[in-house]
Amino acid sequence: MSVETRHVLDERSFDRSVIRWIMKSVGNPRISVRLWNGDEFRVTEARPVACMEFRSRRAVFELLRSPSVGFGECYSRGLIDVHGDFLAFANEITAAITRHRGNSYYVSKLRSLLHAARRNSLSRSRHNVHHHYDLGNDFYKLWLDERMVYTCAYYDTPAATLEEAQVAKLDHVCRKLQLEPGQKVIEAGCGWGALALHMAEHYGVEVIAYNNSREQVAYAKERAAAAKLDDRVTFVEDDYRTIDQRCDVFVSVGMLEHVGLANFRSLGALIRRVLKPDGFGLIHTIGRSFPNRTDSWITKHIFPGGHIPSLSEMMSVFEPQKFSILDVENLRPHYARTCAAWLQNFEAEADTVAEMYDKEFVRMWRLYLAGSSAGFESGTLQLYQVLFTPRGNNDVPWTRHYQYPGVAETR
Repeated sequence: MSVETRHVLDERSFDRSVIRWIMKSVGNPRISVRLWNGDEFRVTEARPVACMEFRSRRAVFELLRSPSVGFGECYSRGLIDVHGDFLAFANEITAAITRHRGNSYYVSKLRSLLHAARRNSLSRSRHNVHHHYDLGNDFYKLWLDERMVYTCAYYDTPAATLEEAQVAKLDHVCRKLQLEPGQKVIEAGCGWGALALHMAEHYGVEVIAYNNSREQVAYAKERAAAAKLDDRVTFVEDDYRTIDQRCDVFVSVGMLEHVGLANFRSLGALIRRVLKPDGFGLIHTIGRSFPNRTDSWITKHIFPGGHIPSLSEMMSVFEPQKFSILDVENLRPHYARTCAAWLQNFEAEADTVAEMYDKEFVRMWRLYLAGSSAGFESGTLQLYQVLFTPRGNNDVPWTRHYQYPGVAETR
């Protein structure tokens, strides 16, 4: 055997050893690995769900340097590719990591506190919102439902479509809040206005909705005018911290993730100031089953300034203000299915998205949507709806019958 041949074999053995170590560190997922030289091997004896191809040795070093950011950036740039069902790959990798990494609760909690210590100022919050939500309404129209609802759907029947499930979610929120005609509702973080318009049209309430995104607010105002609801719905392009009006109902769907843990207590104080003593509030948010920091690639490329809270961290919104928690529901499986539906829609429009942006953007968002679905599927992520009221309000439901259509409340 020549020296050159021995060198090549040693190099291939080294490459395999390093990659097997990386795969072991993420729980030995059921995948195969293909190297830049065509060499391919299975990580485990089980049948692979997909093949992960390293197209350059550089990708290996990026994963060693920072696994999450390294993988996300290498996949986005095409240094890593995935052959097979991408969602199945994301589910397998996420499940393997979830099983393997049994971090100490207290270590994870410390990481969460250190990561979330930085406050989102008004200017930083506007920048963070612009980074994600002002990519262009035409982009989101390609793969969201007709109402442009960019939060967890509620599949109240197994056969429900994404469109039907998003309407069901809007109604589910409205029923929990027990909306009545003539009430005043404040919504913090209103997206493209779907919930505000639904509340006004179907429940006869007056809504003031706040949002930092210029494009979303402009679109929402156009929809309100077209539906002749602009006399009952006011969209305000401003931060939730500027809210200064009293209301019967306070609702926030999909905003708490962007508030930042350091601002939770001040959000609770604001809600207490604006919510009437007999009022109701609901916060709908992505969450965790225990405190931990948000994924590094997500905060760098998708949601800067974001923090995904555990229920114990969410209590800093409610406990200092002595709110009474009435109901907590976890819709985790619904969000896994929602993200999978978004991914399917996105893939159908991938060529159009590439023309609007570029192929790297397409790969980045494919990873984000598939990874999000996998996060909910594995239990890494949760979806909480928390219903609350000021303490001392005794005009509250005795059962959960009010949450479901066709079931009468008994007392």
